[in-house]
Amino acid sequence: MASEKIAMTQRSLMEEEQSRAGNQKWTQYLAALIATIGGFVAGTTLGWTAPAGPMMEADQYAFKITNDNLAWIGALMPLGAMLGCPVTAGLVDKLGRKNMMLMLVAPTLVGWAMIIWAESVMWICIGRLLTGFAGGSYSIIVPLYTSEIAEKEIRGTLGTYFQLQVTGGILFTYIVGSKFNVFGLSIICAIIPIVYACLMVLIPESPNFHLMKGDVEKARLSLRYFRGPYGTVDQELSIMQDSLAKTERERVPLMEAFQTTPAKRGLFIGVGVMLLQQFTGCNAVIFYATFIFKEAGSAMEPNTSTIIVGLMSVIATYISTLVVDRLGRKILLLCSIVVMGICTLFIGVFFYMKETNYDVSSIGFIPLTSMCLFLILFSIGFGPIPWMLIGEIFPAQIKGTACSIACMANWLFAFFVTKFFSTLVSAIHIYNTFWLFTLFSVLGTFFVLFIIPETKGRTMDEIQEMLGAGNDLTPPTQVNASMDTKEKY
Repeated sequence: MASEKIAMTQRSLMEEEQSRAGNQKWTQYLAALIATIGGFVAGTTLGWTAPAGPMMEADQYAFKITNDNLAWIGALMPLGAMLGCPVTAGLVDKLGRKNMMLMLVAPTLVGWAMIIWAESVMWICIGRLLTGFAGGSYSIIVPLYTSEIAEKEIRGTLGTYFQLQVTGGILFTYIVGSKFNVFGLSIICAIIPIVYACLMVLIPESPNFHLMKGDVEKARLSLRYFRGPYGTVDQELSIMQDSLAKTERERVPLMEAFQTTPAKRGLFIGVGVMLLQQFTGCNAVIFYATFIFKEAGSAMEPNTSTIIVGLMSVIATYISTLVVDRLGRKILLLCSIVVMGICTLFIGVFFYMKETNYDVSSIGFIPLTSMCLFLILFSIGFGPIPWMLIGEIFPAQIKGTACSIACMANWLFAFFVTKFFSTLVSAIHIYNTFWLFTLFSVLGTFFVLFIIPETKGRTMDEIQEMLGAGNDLTPPTQVNASMDTKEKY
């Protein structure tokens, strides 16, 4: 009887310790929220052109800015972001995730300074390139950092914070732009990276980076910060060391590393989701949001309608953070792209009827409803999840380079959509343009169904085993008992 009481007491103590360890996740949430302010910085750069464009057309600068100038000013941000990706990939494993995030504040501030004190269009263009360079770099470093500090149970939630911050940054520029001129807007945007730098000094470097540099003690301190005093730090640290040692033992030249099945599948999936994110029409819907509001008979001011669009995106992205680790990545992506395709189909039908002289006054609610549904489902699925997914699907040896390639692809596609969307509308009409987005959504539906794996609840090693195991990319119905002893990051 006494031995049973002792056993029950020991079991109770173990359960209490595990409960305390499980509850110590607030530091991971805090660090992710701070680190992903880099996404907010990128969002202010992305969103700046919407309120600043009309201001520049109204000659708020001392020099003339043409429509062609405005097109390039908008497109140079994603071009700069694309250029930032390979530079970041080459430095992130040498300088560290935290150090790189801090260093990127410098080109961001220089870029905003050139925009604020511009003496010609060229100054604004260079400023956009520099701020875009930083934004593209953050799109690599931040998802990498959050995936390395998070336990597998909340990795999906923390992974969606980047896109949440991006949409928050865009909404911020819409609101500020409705109250200030182009100079006030730019000055306020320039303050954000300064605040970011001050907050970044409060959180530690990724434990993975310390282990890569051979500093086990710093890795232990970092992991203890993220797991708390009751976390199984030494056990997890040992697993991480074993994983890195395995990577080193199996290290091969970079090009050879890309020839493995997990690497090739991961890269195909990564570039694929980035292509679908851009070519399913998100920028087009946002671009025509104000016009759609007008066609629906709304009397709202353009600034008010854009703020509503931005607010919908933020709320929907926040919903994604709550459900991504419960419902999974795949089901959210599937629901997202199916509804997006239906919405662009209906928007295209509306514009076709309008351009062929049908009376559309009684069906103005159709494009308005379609636009709102599109933005909500995009923000829940194909907005945040691709950024989270690229932090999960690549083998450790090529993660930096592979993330860079996927991000470069995203920003390249964004550049083409931003620069040539108006040209495409002029060439094939707006309704055919939206139907082209519908076609991409149809193709993307099959891509999600048959190509993208479900990574919810899996460790990094399990994801790599799944990608290299053949065609079975569906989640297991039962979790192997050994899963509890594997890594949690």
